[in-house]
Amino acid sequence: MDFFGILTMIGGLALFLYGMHVMGEALSKLAGGKLEQILERMTNNPIKAVLLGAGVTAVIQSSSATTVMVVGFVNSGIMKLSQAVGVIMGANIGTTATSWLLSLAGLEGSNWFVQLLKPSSFAPVLAMIGVILVLFISDEKKKDIGTIFLGFAVLMFGMETMSDAVKPLADVPEFTSLFTAFENPILGMLVGAIITAAIQSSSASVGILQAMCVTGGVSVGAAIPVIMGQNIGTCVTALLSGIGASKNARRASLVHLYFNLIGTVLFMIFFYGLNVFVHFEFMSDVAGPATIAVIHSVFNVSATLVLLPASKLIEKLACITIPMSENEDSEVEHKVLDERFFERPSFAVAQCKNAVCDIAKLIEKAMGLATTVQAAYDSDSVKTIMAIEEEVDIKEDELSIYLTKLSAKELSASDSRLVGKYGKCITDFERISDYVKGIAYTQKKLNKYNEKFSKKATEETRLIFAAAQDIVECTVRSFIHDDMDIVWHIAPLADVISGMKKDIRKNHNKRLAKGKCSVELGMALTDMVTSLERIAKHCTNIAEVQIAGMTEQFDYHNYARTLKEGNAMYKEYLKEYTERYMTYK
Repeated sequence: MDFFGILTMIGGLALFLYGMHVMGEALSKLAGGKLEQILERMTNNPIKAVLLGAGVTAVIQSSSATTVMVVGFVNSGIMKLSQAVGVIMGANIGTTATSWLLSLAGLEGSNWFVQLLKPSSFAPVLAMIGVILVLFISDEKKKDIGTIFLGFAVLMFGMETMSDAVKPLADVPEFTSLFTAFENPILGMLVGAIITAAIQSSSASVGILQAMCVTGGVSVGAAIPVIMGQNIGTCVTALLSGIGASKNARRASLVHLYFNLIGTVLFMIFFYGLNVFVHFEFMSDVAGPATIAVIHSVFNVSATLVLLPASKLIEKLACITIPMSENEDSEVEHKVLDERFFERPSFAVAQCKNAVCDIAKLIEKAMGLATTVQAAYDSDSVKTIMAIEEEVDIKEDELSIYLTKLSAKELSASDSRLVGKYGKCITDFERISDYVKGIAYTQKKLNKYNEKFSKKATEETRLIFAAAQDIVECTVRSFIHDDMDIVWHIAPLADVISGMKKDIRKNHNKRLAKGKCSVELGMALTDMVTSLERIAKHCTNIAEVQIAGMTEQFDYHNYARTLKEGNAMYKEYLKEYTERYMTYK
C-alpha cells in the first residue's frame, strides 16, 4: 500500500465513523427520547430488561451510549443496580445488529436479488432520498429519516472505501504475518481492546475488522480473540462516565466491565480448551464480514445466556469492589438532571420536564399551606413554606444551568422549543414561590403581633386565597399533563383575582375611613392581595408559554384580547369564577 492508499484508508475510516455517528444521532432524535423512557420504566423483569437493552441498542447503534445512559439512570435513582444488570447484558446483544448490517458489504453473487442487497447498490438510492428529505422537505421527522438514510449511505461508502484501500494488503506478507500473530489469544485480545478503547465504539471497531477481511489475511483464529478484546475495550466509556458519580452508578459501570471480562474469560477457556482436543479446522479459514458478525453474535448471546442467571453474583462482585457504607443511602442525592443524559439530548429534555414538574408540585404545596395558614395560623406550615422556597431556588438554579448546557447540544426543533419553554416556565414558577414566601412572612408577622382582620376582611381574604390556590393548581396540572382544556381556565380566573384585589382594597379604604381597620392591617392586607394578583399574573405567563408551545406560533396576548372581545368560552369561565369567588359583594 502506497502513501495515497493510506490516505484513502484514513478517509474511508473517517467517513465510516462519521456515518455511524450521524445515523445513531438521527435515530435517537427520531425516537425523541421515547426508547430511553421505556428503558427507564420497564426493567423489573430480568429477561425483559435484556430484551429492552438489546432493542434500544440496536436502534441507537451503540452499546456504549446505552450503558452510559444506564449509569446515569442509576446515578439519578431512576433505576436500581439490580435492574441495570439485565439492560447492560442486553446492550451487548443489541450492538451485534450493526455488524450484521455491515456484513451486507461482503455479499457475493451474480443473482439480481443478491446484487440488490449489496450496500453499493442501494446506498446511493438511500443517499439521494436522504438529500431530498433533508433539503426540500420541511417536516422535521422526515428530515430525521433523511439524515438516517444519509448517515447509512456515508457509513457504507466509508466501509467500501476502507475495503478497497486495504485490498492491496492481501499481497503484502508483512500484513498477513501481522494477523497471523493475532491468532495468539492474549495478543489478539489486547489489540481489540486497545483499538475499541481508543475509538470508544465496539460497533465501529468490529466494522473496521470486517473491512480488513476483504484482504483475505484475517483468519477465524485471528478474528476471535480480537472480537473478545473489542468487548472488553468498549467498557472504557462506561467506566469514564462513572467518574464523579454515586457509588451505585460506579458499580453499574463495573457490572459492564465484569460481565464482559467474565464472559470473555469463560468463552476463551471453554473454546480454546475444547480446541486442544477437537482441533477446529475452521480456525485457519479466511474470515469474511458475515463470519465476524456470527462470532460477535454467538459470543454476546452465549455470554448473556450463561451469566444472566448469575446476575446477582456480578452485582455482588461490583458491590464488593466498591463496598457499601453505613450511611450510604443518606449520602446519595438522586439527581433527575444528570449530564450523562446529554449523550441522548431528547431524553435529557424529557428529564428537564420532570425537574420542572418537581418544582411545580413544591409550589402547589406551598400555596396550599399558605391558604391553610390564612385560615388558622400554624408555625410549622410557615417554616415548611420557607424551606420550600429555598429548595425551589436551588432547583431553579440547577435546572437553569442544565438547560443552558443542553441548549448547546444538537437538538431537534421541537426539543429546542421545549428547552426554551422550560426556561421561561421555571422563572415564573420561582417568582411564584417568592411571593408565597412573602405572604407567609406577612402571616407570621400578623400572628406575632396578634393582629386580626375584621369579619368582612377575613371573608374576602379567604375567597381570594381560595381563588389563588385554584389558579396555581390549574397551572400545575395543565403543565404536568399538557392539558389544554385546563389552560383556558387560567386567564379568566386571573382576571377575577385582579378584580377581587381592587374590590378588597376599595373595601379596606372604606373600613379605614370608618375606623374599623388599622393602617398596619391595611398594609398587610394590601401586601398579600398584591402578591396573590402577581402570582396569578405569573400563572398566565406559564399558560402563555404552554399555548405557544402547543400551537408552535400562537400569540397568547392576541388570543386573550380576542376572548375579552366576545368569546363565549371566556365569558362562561369568567362568570363561573366570578360567582364562585366574588360572593362578598
